[in-house]
Amino acid sequence: MDYERMLKQLLLHEWIFGVYLLVMAASLSVAEGFPNLDTGVFWGLLIANITVILASLYHKSSTLWRLRLGYYIVAMNIAFQQMRTAIPALRDYRADMDLEAIDNWLIGATPSLILQNWLHPLLSDIMSFCYFLYLPYLAISLFWYLFSPLHVAKRFYVGLFSLYGIGFLGYLTVPAAGPYLAMVDRFLKPIEGGWLTTINATLIAAGSNGTDVFPSLHCAVSGYILFFDRRFKPWRFYVYFLPCMGLWISTVYLRYHYLIDLIAGFILAVFSLWLAFKIHPGDEHEISSAIRGRARAGS
Repeated sequence: MDYERMLKQLLLHEWIFGVYLLVMAASLSVAEGFPNLDTGVFWGLLIANITVILASLYHKSSTLWRLRLGYYIVAMNIAFQQMRTAIPALRDYRADMDLEAIDNWLIGATPSLILQNWLHPLLSDIMSFCYFLYLPYLAISLFWYLFSPLHVAKRFYVGLFSLYGIGFLGYLTVPAAGPYLAMVDRFLKPIEGGWLTTINATLIAAGSNGTDVFPSLHCAVSGYILFFDRRFKPWRFYVYFLPCMGLWISTVYLRYHYLIDLIAGFILAVFSLWLAFKIHPGDEHEISSAIRGRARAGS
């Protein structure tokens, strides 16, 4: 195969997420060496990534294309959890004080401190539900678009996993724990609610990797999916619009994020949507036809 031609066939998210995996693998090789679980996981993810891409280039088929796209679902989840130990091995710096200082400069205080005057058990349950909504919204969207027409699936995955690649590099560059851990002694009272609040708090404590604050991927990913839906699945946009608004508010009400995290997340979402809609200009006619077809069908 002509390798120059092969490189031109790589999608943008494959470059961006690949760079993230390479940075992590190379950095861990220097910091921790071999054999080491962190190092091995990231080299393994990078090698698997290359293998899946080569397979789809040598044996072109819709099935292999979907495998090539779907690989990033697995890689994203493994990498996210592995950063729990990998990032502390690379950096002992935590950016919470710096992020709070930016919030202070922007609005005088980080929103979590301001919103503690609004705490109420019922509101905490509503906010916890909205925050938890991120997981099923993401999971459903990943599989929904993976089995959509291939030109739509490519666009969705180009934008989303470019977003994840950049976001994960943000975790490496600006690792932070969030107000609920870094500022625990600054809150006048804990967040209290019913079983929804308890379950959400338990899941976050178990699932967080301890550095997943800047940028807010809860805001970036949900915003990206919401406005991708607006173009390709308008009914989903209208169904999820208000819950997503609640999700964004919940990130600061529940003390998981600083305001600057949200701002960075929304900027990243806009950038990723731009990548998704501009990266394959040759598909525009096909996509426009698909949208018109769905409109005529009443979807």
